[in-house]
Amino acid sequence: MVRFETSHGPFIVELYDEDAPQTVENFLRYVDQGFFAGTIFHRIVPGFVIQGGGLTADFVQKKTHPPVRNEAANGVRNERGTLSMARTDDVHSATSQFFVNLADNDFLDHRPGQYGYAVFGRIAEGMDVIDRIAAVGTGRRKGYTDAPLEDVLITQVSRLEPAK
Repeated sequence: MVRFETSHGPFIVELYDEDAPQTVENFLRYVDQGFFAGTIFHRIVPGFVIQGGGLTADFVQKKTHPPVRNEAANGVRNERGTLSMARTDDVHSATSQFFVNLADNDFLDHRPGQYGYAVFGRIAEGMDVIDRIAAVGTGRRKGYTDAPLEDVLITQVSRLEPAK
């Protein structure tokens, strides 16, 4: 589990380390390095996704580690409240950017003829924070479409210790 602190409040994510082990390992490496502090949710599409984890508030792309292998064939679906890895058209191009599904987006799932997007966790607490972020006004900003017109900052992401 990891805790996100954002300018719109905190939320907690349960990671699916059994379903997407390489993806979770990659994500936790960024968490442990403090990579996400100072990044933003740079894409908000109400009823679809919020996306972040790679750009600073100036919309500058942070330097990332090499991409990870896409684990979308793990059978986990892109349902409301799940986290998936963002990528380019290259199936195995995911690095640090992720998105939270705001709806059941089954067209993003792996299936014959479409590799899909790897689900690697879900919102365990704070879906109301995700919905607040999703309600931020958007437009064109710094060359990006669907960009929030106010910064939606990730201030910190940290591991939560398991309950004893």
